[in-house]
Amino acid sequence: MLTVPALKIQQFTQEFYLLNLAAYDVERLVKFEVLGDAGLEGKKRSAKAKQVGVGVNWAEFEELVSTSDKAYQRPILRKKIDELAQHYVQCRDDGGVPAIPGAVLLTSDEPIAFSPQGTNPFVGLAQLSETEGTLRVLDGQHRLLALTALLSSSTLSEAERAAVRNIQVPAILFVGLPAPSVVEMFVTINSKHTRLNPSLLFSLKGRQLYADPLDARIHDVIRKLNDKEGSPLKGHIKMLGVGAGKVAQAGLAQELKSVVSAIRSKHAEATWIGDFYDHLDRFYDLFFKEAARSFANIWESRKHSVRSGIALRAFIQASEQVVVRVYETGGNPGPTVRAMLEPWAQRVGDDRFETTVAWRAKAAGGGKETTRMLARELVAGLANTNQKEGT
Repeated sequence: MLTVPALKIQQFTQEFYLLNLAAYDVERLVKFEVLGDAGLEGKKRSAKAKQVGVGVNWAEFEELVSTSDKAYQRPILRKKIDELAQHYVQCRDDGGVPAIPGAVLLTSDEPIAFSPQGTNPFVGLAQLSETEGTLRVLDGQHRLLALTALLSSSTLSEAERAAVRNIQVPAILFVGLPAPSVVEMFVTINSKHTRLNPSLLFSLKGRQLYADPLDARIHDVIRKLNDKEGSPLKGHIKMLGVGAGKVAQAGLAQELKSVVSAIRSKHAEATWIGDFYDHLDRFYDLFFKEAARSFANIWESRKHSVRSGIALRAFIQASEQVVVRVYETGGNPGPTVRAMLEPWAQRVGDDRFETTVAWRAKAAGGGKETTRMLARELVAGLANTNQKEGT
């Protein structure tokens, strides 16, 4: 067991602890994990940059960060790790300010033993399990990772490394909180004090915080559109608000949720509504493949805005009409979707998405109105939408 000085804090029915940990305790006991597949984001520093920086051993460092769909932390930013590690070195050299002036927040599923010392029942010693990875970070993951990175830096002498290992880290430890409460605290902290990217909030809300079935399903649809081989949107969506994608996950998720909710409300008694809901990913994979086919000449063009956030949200708005026709027609949805979207090539046309011409000319003083305008054009361009069958 690890015994450290501690201050027990009581707030209503909740108890938590202010601890004094050493950097080597952090190195041994803290498990670093992030939500999703991307552990680290951003480019590695060049060799020239490393010479004047801390010299983070990225190959070794990447092994410290695990990924999980049950985690809640954002992917790690290399640039931030570099900057924080350099900040620690500067604090060591000039002594002007403390390196870690505020407490990091940690959680543990393992119970701890608290022993009061003296007359104050809230001041004492805490005994923690020394099992590797027993602690997880609620707030301050970059700060602690930068400290760990510094410990493995090739630029430090053994004496300097020993000094870093003994840096004291103030930490607040929450013990035995249910997983939803931990995620709720993370969202509350970052929503109130740090601008948390709405795409990450959506993933947390859908998959963990409230476990809303529709939010969760829509999150999975968008993730498959971004990850699936052969998807016309593969790698194009900025999942969790980070990465190389160009379009934010949150905007597409909000639009898709609105459309799906409207369809379920308007057609609640339809026999096909359950199949539609259960196979959202299948339908939207097919829908966007046919949209890409209709605009095949410009789908990858940098001079056209056909894959911009506004355009993709407009496509989703227009999909409501397609869903109803597909499921009321029955049978294989592929031919129906293709037949409905095929006229877009002529009725809407590639020129509509040319960024410096029609696209700019039809911007309607705001993203939402521009989206609605384009969606109306797309709906009007669908086969047999504004006319009777056979005319």
